[in-house]
Amino acid sequence: MEANPIDNSKSAITMILEKATAHDRESLDALLPLVYDELRVMARRQLAGEWRQKPFQTTGLVHEAYLKLIDQSAVPLANRHYFFAAAARAMRQILVDAARRRNRTKRGGGHLPESLNEATLAVDGFAAELIDLDSALDELARTLPRQAQVLECRYFGGLSVEETAGALSISPRSVKRDFALAQAWLSRELRSGPPE
Repeated sequence: MEANPIDNSKSAITMILEKATAHDRESLDALLPLVYDELRVMARRQLAGEWRQKPFQTTGLVHEAYLKLIDQSAVPLANRHYFFAAAARAMRQILVDAARRRNRTKRGGGHLPESLNEATLAVDGFAAELIDLDSALDELARTLPRQAQVLECRYFGGLSVEETAGALSISPRSVKRDFALAQAWLSRELRSGPPE
């Protein structure tokens, strides 16, 4: 029976991550071709909708997130689940930072006002929603930390229930329960809007 190339890729990723250190460029260079396609899928998911128009393209987000991951000494390199959860968080942080910069620019930022068009308004609206979502996720992390981690792995990282369970060392049943709780909490928080 022939080996499944996806399974071989997963085990190769895990082997590289287990032996790599943050300063081991040779291992990290070998890692990129193995994780690149999965990172692109994650980036496309996070760039859905209007945000894709500006300021990021999928490839740019993947490259920025990968550089952010390998430049941090605290990157969880334990296994592929931890790596992809950290990649999802890095992408989210990059997008939120870009949204905050966009809001500063929109409010003047020392420059002349730019003309508004439908695309600009759509991206500005999405940037504001992303900042609201980030604030709600930060509050969720303070209130229900494990549920926030589950939501981040499942929604932003695109990890399966089993992969999330492996990354967080909890049971698949706990992942399902925590994910449902986090979704309900987040939905309620976003509907209620920011405090007056």
